Amino acid sequence: MSKIDPELKKKLLRETKAPFKGLRRLIWAACAGSAYLGLLIMISKLIGGNEVQQNNIIVQLLACIVFPFLFFLERDKKI
Repeated sequence: MSKIDPELKKKLLRETKAPFKGLRRLIWAACAGSAYLGLLIMISKLIGGNEVQQNNIIVQLLACIVFPFLFFLERDKKI
């Protein structure tokens, strides 16, 4: 018989299946926030009359889509 608490055992098994999940979620959230902030700055430059390269805007838009999607994929899948 195991003397480990069943809840602790479940938590440890989840951690072995997806190590560093919390750290990955933090990184995805930070990258998403950075992408949105960059897009906001680019939009404010456009409104102010400055030129912004089209490639940079496309990269920012893709980052605003990809990083939140990766954050969403890291959620707990409890059904």
